[in-house]
Amino acid sequence: MTLRTLSLLAAGTAASLALASSPARADEGMWTFDGFPAARMKEDYGWAPDQAWLDEVRNAAVRLTGGCSASFVSGNGLILTNHHCVASCLFDNSTGDNDLLDHGYVAATFNDEKKCPGQQAEVVTKITDVTGDVKKAIGSLTGEALTKARDARIAEIESANCTDRETTRCQVVTLFGGGQYKLYTYRKYSDVRLVWAPEDRAATFGGDPDNFNFPRYDLDGSFLRAYENGKPVKTPNHLTWNPRAPKQGEATFVVGNPGSTSRLYTQSQLAFEREVRLPVIVATYSELRGRLIRAMEESPEHAREGLDMLNGVENGLKVYIGRMKALNDPDFTGKLAAAEAELKDRSAGDAAIGDPWSDMDEAVKAYRKLYMPYRFIEPSGDLYSYARTLVMGAAERTKPNAERLPGYTDSALPLTEKRLLDAAPLYPWLDELRMEWSLSKAREYLGVDDPDTKLLLGKESPEALAERLVSGTKLADPEYRKQLWEGGEAAIEASDDPMIVYARKLEARQRELEKQVDEAYSGPATAAAAKLTDARFAAYGDTIYPDATFTLRISYGKVEGWPERGRQVPFQTTIGGTFERATGAPPFDLAPAFAAKEDQIDKSVTYNFVTTNDIIGGNSGSPVIDKAGTVIGAAFDGNIHSLGGNYGYDPVLNRTVVVSAASLQEALETIYPSPRLVKELAGK
Repeated sequence: MTLRTLSLLAAGTAASLALASSPARADEGMWTFDGFPAARMKEDYGWAPDQAWLDEVRNAAVRLTGGCSASFVSGNGLILTNHHCVASCLFDNSTGDNDLLDHGYVAATFNDEKKCPGQQAEVVTKITDVTGDVKKAIGSLTGEALTKARDARIAEIESANCTDRETTRCQVVTLFGGGQYKLYTYRKYSDVRLVWAPEDRAATFGGDPDNFNFPRYDLDGSFLRAYENGKPVKTPNHLTWNPRAPKQGEATFVVGNPGSTSRLYTQSQLAFEREVRLPVIVATYSELRGRLIRAMEESPEHAREGLDMLNGVENGLKVYIGRMKALNDPDFTGKLAAAEAELKDRSAGDAAIGDPWSDMDEAVKAYRKLYMPYRFIEPSGDLYSYARTLVMGAAERTKPNAERLPGYTDSALPLTEKRLLDAAPLYPWLDELRMEWSLSKAREYLGVDDPDTKLLLGKESPEALAERLVSGTKLADPEYRKQLWEGGEAAIEASDDPMIVYARKLEARQRELEKQVDEAYSGPATAAAAKLTDARFAAYGDTIYPDATFTLRISYGKVEGWPERGRQVPFQTTIGGTFERATGAPPFDLAPAFAAKEDQIDKSVTYNFVTTNDIIGGNSGSPVIDKAGTVIGAAFDGNIHSLGGNYGYDPVLNRTVVVSAASLQEALETIYPSPRLVKELAGK
């Protein structure tokens, strides 16, 4: 699961909707740390954090490259995040005889802490505005020339500012769709290990029926640790653990890395979402879910090996269905259209701004023709992904840094290489299922006679091709991947591995489509977005915030329930409610440790609670912080009304769902005991 993008399903939601195109209000906003609206918060709450407070919190906030957020909570590199953010690590460290995802894991000593393949922890150390630099490189260029000039200058900026790539990472972030560019400098930790995690059923109690709902009873919290040179990292900049119950109405902050929002989209972009992209995702992923469930029923091994993927697919489906409902709600979309009309009126007659809406309309119109082949030309599966990285990487690394594709520049290569070469278990049946599913969907949506279908399949069926490639490849072996990576173009060209041969076959068409999308859509959309940003700042000043970009943000809000069908939803649940909700049948069956220790558990402890903080997918694991700067929980979900939060925020109904530090403390002391972590969190 990822935290989880958000829908306006209740009647009357749109009436109080706040929109990022106009000035933010109430508790709306995922603010950059160099743009926190302290004056606005002080007006709303009578208090706002000062710069020292913000700096202290920022220095302890962690981005996990697996797609989640986290925070340092001790001086020895201990990291708090969600259980669903470490599920893949548990999965990768499991065997048929020792299923850590099912059983949970408590490391008795430092030596028992287990490496998480592909995972990296990153802390922002500096944010620099490089907008002028990048825009100067773009100049008056358009189309593909614009994207090439932009990407080249970004690669140069990143390379020049991060010469020590062992411990630092530089990333130029595009904000407002191209209206601003900020250089984020990170201190990175490439060795991240699993320390403590509860049983999966404790973290996912209620399963898909409870997902995006409240009341909730989920122990969705876990601990990792950052290492360097084989030793735990010293982290004097960390948050203080505070396992107390939340207080209704108190101010809270969520600090993390929201993944992606579309609140600044124009009407034509939203129409594309509603009419093209979302229907394809929902239809194809619904079929993937069915195929996966059927295959998992074949054996206990398949049930274990497919669980992590099934959880992700089901969570994603709920998100995208919620987004579709939001964009098909006339009240909701009417508010979006009104906000755009207001901005157009305020910008009318400004020759410097012109008509970027029409420019965006034309770009989206062109993208509609390219979307299906662009989407389906890349098959699904870990083994194919390895092959594509090896083939593309071999060619890109021979080019000057400024001419490479994103992901293969000097600043990006260390993480790309880590993800490629880290050892992780791979299950052939699962990879084959994903590949044959994606190939069958390509044939369905593109048509049997389409040239891209013929390129993808040749004379083979999706099933036969997937079976041949997966059974014949050696790419599951990290040593073989390393050999090909280090061998470069010569090794790739000489390889007769069927998956490498297949990736080579698709490469030219993938590059061609990338070029066409840059020329017809990405370049024009970037230019239009820059003008739209000028219009927004001219109309509303600095009272707006950029769409989420999986970079560090802070939101403020308060602990508060919401009205639902004539009643007030409470702001918190207790651990005892778990036993009342349990039915004995999945997904409402008690985790074994809960059942075994029921008499020892303090059932009055606050379990989950809700706040008005504005969040989105990627915020999973974000620390929930009080005015004193201490951690009182970790965000792990939104309520059902938050599914439309990708496009707008409703202060009345949208809520963040949090696992309390108090419940994690009870688990550490009683349910899944770890005396050494209890001591460490207490600063002893």
